[in-house]
Amino acid sequence: MQESSVLQNRREKFDALVKTGRVMFPNGFRPSHTAQKVRDLFADKPTRDEVEAASQGQTFVVAGRVMFKREFGKLAFVKLQDYTAQLQVTLTLDGLGEEAYKFFQDYVDMGDFIGVTGHASRTDKGELTIKAEKLELLNKTLLPLPDKFHGIADIEQRYRQRYVDLIMTAESRETFKKRSQIVAAIREYFAQHDVMEVETPMLQSQHGGAEARPFKTHHNALDMDMVLRIAPELNLKRLVVGGFERVFELNRNFRNEGVSVRHNPEFTMLEWYIAYRDYHEVMDDMENLIRFAAEKIGSTQITYGEHSIDLSQPFKRITMRNAVKEIGGVSEVDLKDLASITACAKGHKIEIQKHWQYGHILNALFEELVEKKLIQPTFITDHPMAVSPLARSHDDNPEYTQRAELFIVGREHGNLFSELNDPIDQAQRFQAQVNEAGQGNDEAMPYDHDFIRALEYGLPPTGGAGLGIDRLVMLLTNSASIRDVILFPHMRPEAMEK
Repeated sequence: MQESSVLQNRREKFDALVKTGRVMFPNGFRPSHTAQKVRDLFADKPTRDEVEAASQGQTFVVAGRVMFKREFGKLAFVKLQDYTAQLQVTLTLDGLGEEAYKFFQDYVDMGDFIGVTGHASRTDKGELTIKAEKLELLNKTLLPLPDKFHGIADIEQRYRQRYVDLIMTAESRETFKKRSQIVAAIREYFAQHDVMEVETPMLQSQHGGAEARPFKTHHNALDMDMVLRIAPELNLKRLVVGGFERVFELNRNFRNEGVSVRHNPEFTMLEWYIAYRDYHEVMDDMENLIRFAAEKIGSTQITYGEHSIDLSQPFKRITMRNAVKEIGGVSEVDLKDLASITACAKGHKIEIQKHWQYGHILNALFEELVEKKLIQPTFITDHPMAVSPLARSHDDNPEYTQRAELFIVGREHGNLFSELNDPIDQAQRFQAQVNEAGQGNDEAMPYDHDFIRALEYGLPPTGGAGLGIDRLVMLLTNSASIRDVILFPHMRPEAMEK
């Protein structure tokens, strides 16, 4: 009942203003300063006299949303919030005049947008303020803001109504500002290292570049089924074939998989490919890039949950097989052959799938016994060929590849390779993927004939990598869920939930 009366009161104010004939959504107000700019100008002026002397009568024109309002008869204070910060405004009967001050009292509520013109000063308590001389109502809002002391208590509502979350929650605003800074740092890093940014299609005739289920759609004009890309890898390597030997893409990928604190069906990946590099050098690239981004937004000494992570130290590197033995506690005897490793996996209650080979089982043991224990940055290297269809094999041991994954705080953050550039070997691996699909692997890659043709024209020795941007932002902002770092995470529509 109380909420209904508040809504009714706001609507009555809005309707009353409409009847006066005023323009309800004016678009001619232009601020001269942001809130943060005003704060910066007087940050080193702690007293009223210093502020007023420094401004020398300068007029400030500011605008924002009313986040706080308190009246004391002929005196009132509001806090304006724009995209940079909050700034206090002082309104008085003498300063505004009787008509304007009464208008403020009668019609301006929390959440409304106002524009103010005035002079800078400080209050008796030392708060920087703009002493208003003119006031303009820029948007009379119809819905009230949540209680400022409780914010949005329902976490699901925060994700659904991100616009309200951003208004009310400074931490959310800061997280997404840092996300923007991280992405800018990535672009800066690659510009410094002469790596060119490119764009490749999201809508494809067939998926590839990773093992995942795609989203399917239909192109009406061409009357053909299509998929949303699960990775840009194959197109980026086509560009290296074409002579663009140093490329990167910040890209949206789409995978038809579960939703969790670490997974969103639509997510952002960074991939890069540089000719004449192997996976050792690409590990260096990934390590340096993450360190560079961390420094740009604060420090390489970070906290994630209960963990303290030092990104300034060299990242550990260990083979998957040795990690399963040394960290997972599996003996060499258990890894001797297919029969031994199968028995070991079953002993750890791992369900063996029909199409699995030795390499699949080794990878499953790693995921079960090791992955969650990798807190400090660790590269797991030399993955089995069975789970690495696009990575170059070792010359002296073809069953293992020149591939590495980066783990921090128990989760994968990046994947990198010495790229497979042998068209005959790649064709055989594509065929093996087709065979796995026939045995029930619904994440297997299809056979990409055009990519084989591209390799037959010649891919130079190349190192490539993929780095999950959402998980990197989670790490660097100490965010527990991927939904905290995606502005509009995927959720069921409210109607379906009800």
